[in-house]
Amino acid sequence: MNSALSSSRRPSRAVVTLLVVVLVGSSFSTGWFLGKQQGVRSVVPEGEGRVLNQNSVSAFLSDDVDFGQFWDVWNLVKENFYRQPVSDKDLFYGALAGMVAGAGDPYTVYFDPDQAQEFQNALSGVFSGIGAEIGVHDGLLVVVAPLQDSPAQHAGLQSGDTIWAIDGVETVGMSVEQAVTRIRGEVGTQVTLTVSHDGLSAAEDVVITRDVITIDSVEWEYTDDGIVVISLYEFNDDTSALFNEAMNELLSKDVNGIVLDLRSDPGGLLSTAIDVASAWVGYRPVVLEKEHEDTHSFSGISAPRLQGIPTAVLVDGGSASASEIVAGALQDYGLATLVGTQTFGKGSVQDYRPLPDGSAIKVTIAQWFTPNGRSINETGITPDEVIEYTKEDSDAKRDPQKEKAFEILRAR
Repeated sequence: MNSALSSSRRPSRAVVTLLVVVLVGSSFSTGWFLGKQQGVRSVVPEGEGRVLNQNSVSAFLSDDVDFGQFWDVWNLVKENFYRQPVSDKDLFYGALAGMVAGAGDPYTVYFDPDQAQEFQNALSGVFSGIGAEIGVHDGLLVVVAPLQDSPAQHAGLQSGDTIWAIDGVETVGMSVEQAVTRIRGEVGTQVTLTVSHDGLSAAEDVVITRDVITIDSVEWEYTDDGIVVISLYEFNDDTSALFNEAMNELLSKDVNGIVLDLRSDPGGLLSTAIDVASAWVGYRPVVLEKEHEDTHSFSGISAPRLQGIPTAVLVDGGSASASEIVAGALQDYGLATLVGTQTFGKGSVQDYRPLPDGSAIKVTIAQWFTPNGRSINETGITPDEVIEYTKEDSDAKRDPQKEKAFEILRAR
């Protein structure tokens, strides 16, 4: 970029989960977690334990399924498995995980107590990993986006890469959370991912050293022709304050246009997405949530201070969730031109509920839609100007997507 006039960077030095699960709402990955508490009593005590109330289960669960068969299988395993004794806990938690997996949704997951603790650790950013957001597309584990300056990015992982194996264990049928558990590890240790970069090319092993990383959630710069570039790397707790700081600074200058760069931004808090979008949208609806037959809208919360300033938004296959909410809203209202490639398509809402024994469940309860009713989930957002960014462009230090954005803004 021919930008060297006044470059302002206000980093958010928050330690983040090195394998981020998209945060939309009040918690993770890839959806909005309501975090409601529910009074479900502990069923498995500490130690090997015994299962309580097995005789009363079939009375109220289903008219279509014979739960007696469940207990038949339980007893067969308990009595005949070659390694004895068989842990009630392992069977119980495994059965719950299998039941939830039966919903057929990669984001609906049961966590045993250890997995739930790891999930909570991810909220506070106290574990290490490779620095990549992952998801599931068409049943395959894929890289949504490597985080800025992360081990994953330095190792060459790209948005859209298919992960075929983790340390030699095939990932077909593996949930995001199962993959996260395998990829996490101690700082300085290594994990080997078998990946293909376009989904079709021959797979190759990529060895990545785990680390703890800090990222800048917001960066901005004011160029010599009056165009401001605002880059968002995630939508976390302090992104709103940093974005507003950037907005205050740019509004004190003679601004001819804004480039909002959401590429490789895997998403974040719904509240932050609404705050950012409000700068253009104002008090109008930013996103719709459809749950069963009900539709709820989430509207902007502040005056549209940036409305009227020509804006281009950069997106790619690593733009997911909260990024797609912002990009979709600005596109629907004609407030920005979207430039880049198709976004990831993460538009589902998860309800995360901790259970009394330390386990937890995450259930998809709704889907996101743009203000005009376009589905975000799976389909993603199509840019107004589809411009590829190739490896050759990267090697030559060209950015045709950003160049196109500048071209559009200079023409206005």
